[in-house]
Amino acid sequence: MVEDGQIDISVVVPAYNEETRLQETLPLLCRVLKRRFGRFEIIIVDDGSSDKTADYASCFAEQHPQVGVVSYSSNRGKGFAVRTGMLAARGKYVLFSDADLSTPILEIRKLIRALEEGADVAIGSRARQESKIVECQPFYRIFMGKTFNKIVRLLAVRGIADTQCGFKCFRREVAQEIFSRCRIDGFGFDVEVLFVAGKKGMTVREVGVMWRNSPESKVDPIQHSLQMLKEILFVRWYSMVGYYGPAEVWRTSIES
Repeated sequence: MVEDGQIDISVVVPAYNEETRLQETLPLLCRVLKRRFGRFEIIIVDDGSSDKTADYASCFAEQHPQVGVVSYSSNRGKGFAVRTGMLAARGKYVLFSDADLSTPILEIRKLIRALEEGADVAIGSRARQESKIVECQPFYRIFMGKTFNKIVRLLAVRGIADTQCGFKCFRREVAQEIFSRCRIDGFGFDVEVLFVAGKKGMTVREVGVMWRNSPESKVDPIQHSLQMLKEILFVRWYSMVGYYGPAEVWRTSIES
């Protein structure tokens, strides 16, 4: 294993019942990172899967020393899984990516460039002019996504067009600072992450990326939208009672 402090990039992949998709994407992820980065690690977080996600990931890790697996018995939610992996990561830069690689891993170059230029947080976006949508979501998901974003802007995070793209990169010390304070376990965790970044005055760069809709998405447009709305309200409550530190004014810098 590469020692702590000697890793260029850590990639955290939350996985809930992703046995089939990981068989396609994990070898690809490993090949690309090996070609582009001399020193890297991949952390698969098995979020209490009921299929053989953990078995496949563990077998793959036995053959690839750069891959590690974190597994626990009960399903805790994507936010919990991402937080677990991000706090365990040891790379100079830390990315979390969805298991389906809806955003190709090579797009990481754009996010790292933004971090090298001074941003604390670089987030992939499907809503920028330079974004490239290869395969669109169904119209009802697009509509609900835009509605959700308006609510997010009103209640939590201003100035960001796409908070929910599962492709976000951080400098390691920034990831530690943010995720150590986060509490949301569900899909609303992306909003919490950006809210905490704002509370800490961190610079967020929204970067247009290539993205392809996965028809096997596990996000239910009704159930999970309601859950995320509730979680946004919890973010506001947690902020009011001081869980994110002193009650500072939301003052992040959003860069184009």
